[in-house]
Amino acid sequence: MLSSIDISSSVAVYVQIENHVQFAISSGRLKPGDQLPSVRELSERLGVNPNTVAKAYRDLEVMGLLYTRRGMGVFVQKGVEGKCREDCRRRIFSRLHEVVAEAKAAGLSKEDIIEVAEKSYSLDVDPYSETPASVLTLARGRKRK
Repeated sequence: MLSSIDISSSVAVYVQIENHVQFAISSGRLKPGDQLPSVRELSERLGVNPNTVAKAYRDLEVMGLLYTRRGMGVFVQKGVEGKCREDCRRRIFSRLHEVVAEAKAAGLSKEDIIEVAEKSYSLDVDPYSETPASVLTLARGRKRK
């Protein structure tokens, strides 16, 4: 968790950090009471400004997902797993709906959409990583009948 972000992504770096934390809570990789890396440690690991990490942590605290203990660090709040899971599902399903509607409007077939979804799901990649060539080659794929 929180091992990489994509500086060239259209998603702001602090939002990528926030999302990574939310996804980790939602999936159970981060549990209530778990300590997150310090601002300095995470900023060095990701190669970003410490203020960017601090903003992400502050936003996650305001959302009620994290809490800070002065001199101790930043921790996952208790009882947030269900809310986090539901918020992630709602946000992701909304984005999936938009992408499928765009694909349909662009003339992609249901089979094209399913093939890309299945290929993407089978890959072990981080969110916001560059789209793998194996997925992009599907875009060049079939000839229209």
